[in-house]
Amino acid sequence: MSNTQLNRLHLILGGARSGKSRLAENIAKKAESEGLTVCYLATAQAHDEEMNQRIIQHQGDRPQHWDLLESPLYLAEAIKEALQKSDCVLIDCLTLWLSNCLCHENSDFYDQQKTKFIEFLNQFINDKSRYKSKKLIFVSNEVGHGIVPMGELSRQFVDQAGWLHQNLAQLANQVDFVMAGLPLTLKSDVQDNKS
Repeated sequence: MSNTQLNRLHLILGGARSGKSRLAENIAKKAESEGLTVCYLATAQAHDEEMNQRIIQHQGDRPQHWDLLESPLYLAEAIKEALQKSDCVLIDCLTLWLSNCLCHENSDFYDQQKTKFIEFLNQFINDKSRYKSKKLIFVSNEVGHGIVPMGELSRQFVDQAGWLHQNLAQLANQVDFVMAGLPLTLKSDVQDNKS
């Protein structure tokens, strides 16, 4: 049985410009070569020119024929929508979604959205009939390797990102950490059949 026949949840972590998005896109391309349709779910918002240029670069790096869904805030609902028409959904990235939610005018917004998100992921994992051949690939920035930030919002962001990554790593079938373009597998439930 190939990996794409399994109910898969793949988390890819790494620093800025580590190669994590490239790895995620290559995994999605492999899933596509095995017959799955791909949707790219973007969470970025272009609030300034530098971010706009980053978005344009990401758009140029991925295949133009993939479906695109943009959802900076309502991630659980967006993933459900994407899975209705696509077999493989690449979400890039979780830390931008987290930042968008933390800066929302409703101070409870992130907690509400995270609860919906984790509830959906549990449903995704447990509902084998509906999601049997579906795949979710999450890209997220690992921000916990530096010093503790000075500002309250920055500390909250680092804490929440760490807790979110721990939650996802518990649920994920595969977790990879990328540095200098090289992936290091932290968790995998795929059996190696080379013996």
